Amino acid sequence: MKKQKDSAREKKLAAILDAYDYRLPERAIAQKPAVPRDSARLLVYCKKTRRTRHGIFRAIGAYLPRRSLLILNDTKVIPARLMLKKQTGGSVEILYLNHTSDFVRALVSPGLKPGTRLFLAGHHTFTVKSARGKIFTLAPAFPAAQTIAFFERHGSMPIPPYIKQALLDRRQLRGAYQTVFARQTGSVAAPTASLHFTKRLLAKLKQQGHMVVFITHHVNLGTFAPLTAENLQTQTLHEERFFISAHAARAVTKALTEKTPVIACGTTVVRALESAATRANKRTSIKPGWHTTHLFIKPGYTFRAINGMITNFHLPRSSLLMLVAAFAGRATILSIYRAAIKNKYRFYSFGDAMALLP
Repeated sequence: MKKQKDSAREKKLAAILDAYDYRLPERAIAQKPAVPRDSARLLVYCKKTRRTRHGIFRAIGAYLPRRSLLILNDTKVIPARLMLKKQTGGSVEILYLNHTSDFVRALVSPGLKPGTRLFLAGHHTFTVKSARGKIFTLAPAFPAAQTIAFFERHGSMPIPPYIKQALLDRRQLRGAYQTVFARQTGSVAAPTASLHFTKRLLAKLKQQGHMVVFITHHVNLGTFAPLTAENLQTQTLHEERFFISAHAARAVTKALTEKTPVIACGTTVVRALESAATRANKRTSIKPGWHTTHLFIKPGYTFRAINGMITNFHLPRSSLLMLVAAFAGRATILSIYRAAIKNKYRFYSFGDAMALLP
């Protein structure tokens, strides 16, 4: 009976993912960012008029609704990828996820047994304690409080596998895969929609009458992990943490009350604001402080906190593609993606941007 249920869930997952599939030529996957950052191309879709326009990211202020409130994510990416050696000499790559006062959680290829010792440059660094699938609990051979400093010193940027590192050296990657306003360390992937902003562009947006506010959402498995049958069964994603200051919460709540357009920059900001939104007496407000979210946004979801979003082009069959489809509609998003491919937009983390506006 269990096998039948598992098989049914897998078939349901496959059918859903097939509905969010599209073909992308390999040449369309951006291997390095636009230089300067704001010279990336911008596809603009207006939900009300169903009109699509094409421009350059540095001109985004002209496309935004008048006096928009723009919310950005100031998380800072940890150099979370690390190559280690086993006692037998074999190589092991780990991807840091988070840590406690005693242990480090990391994404590791299966096969390591509890008790396995891992080494860096001949020095013992971690011991495997336990594993659940590909997520391992490691005991560091140094004080766990020094974990972030350890990865900052020895790790490399956790860029996705479809980006070939040969095009950028380690130093260049540390700069390119980080936003110009990154402040709060804690992510294992960049909030890529924000990579297009420059300090000059942010100043220009304010001069144009737009408002800019920052929140912190640490990108983790909830953003980039492949969808599973369990996600569909529980209607949740992996947990991620975010922080909304009292100032940011007041700004968004005020904008929603006054019907000022709230434009989220990136899917992380969308998930954070929607997770922190509460509604009472026909009024939506944002709760400040640290929160965790498992929110899985897909078609059928009713947005409460945002009116539009700026985002990159996402992988097929992903939760992020479902999120943007929840805003614009699945058929519309897939049509937009086909048009972007035809017009030779650059896709994924270092690619071009898209603005989905009310």
